[in-house]
Amino acid sequence: METGPPIAGPTTGPTKGPTLGLAERLLRRDRQVLIALILLLIGLSAVYTLFGVGMRMSALNMTFGTGTAGMGGMVAPAAWGAGYTLLVFAMWWVMMTAMMLPSVAPTVLLNAALLRQGSAPGQVRVISLVFLVGYLLAWGGVSAVATLVQWALESAQLVSPMTMSLVETTPGALLLIAAGAFQFTPLKTACLSHCRSPVEFLTTRRRKGGAGALAMGLEHGLYCLGCCWSLMALLFVGGIMNLYWIVGLAVFVAVEKLTRAGDRLGRLAGAALIGAGVYLLVIGA
Repeated sequence: METGPPIAGPTTGPTKGPTLGLAERLLRRDRQVLIALILLLIGLSAVYTLFGVGMRMSALNMTFGTGTAGMGGMVAPAAWGAGYTLLVFAMWWVMMTAMMLPSVAPTVLLNAALLRQGSAPGQVRVISLVFLVGYLLAWGGVSAVATLVQWALESAQLVSPMTMSLVETTPGALLLIAAGAFQFTPLKTACLSHCRSPVEFLTTRRRKGGAGALAMGLEHGLYCLGCCWSLMALLFVGGIMNLYWIVGLAVFVAVEKLTRAGDRLGRLAGAALIGAGVYLLVIGA
């Protein structure tokens, strides 16, 4: 009795399990890689700010008064040549980077998570970093303006070139009042709402490619600028490189943006700033 060919078992195509597993592991690692890069950038920016690279005095000196004894905080204005201007701009931009990155990190990671679900999951890291560059460019613009303001105020002898803070009480008091009042404005509320809940922006304003990610990062940075510009201006009151003010403002911005108590904290801070400004005006009268 003849028998036919043996019945073949179920056929399977080339296995893709290992390949898919590798891809999934790489995608899962994107979050860790981005977190590591952001932390590294924060660390480098903090070190640069701490030691005041290229400046006449470091943030440590300006915070704890080393080297200013007997000077009253007043020295001859710096020679604002091209080299010194670039150093001051770098100081502002690096300092803004160190202060703002902790509060924007969750948005960068959320954007990366949304990218993983899109059409180009393999480009998550690159697109996320381009988004972050766009965000930092917005604060680079702020740093350029702050550099010009510092130059103008030092030239007018309203800001000490040594302590990098306002010399007279009245301008500082008025700045405190203005910053406090801004905490209660609709613009502050709208920008803070965007920064606290960026999901709608990241989904409805999605742009493709690197250029689109750069534009999205820049736009998001402008919202954060609208939320925090008045707080950053307070550095002229406490000292541009005063570590207490730098760390305090950075922590406040992060708590205001990332916690449920942010709205209440912002209003309390606004009232406190107004009160402090009025107090300074009264005692200075």
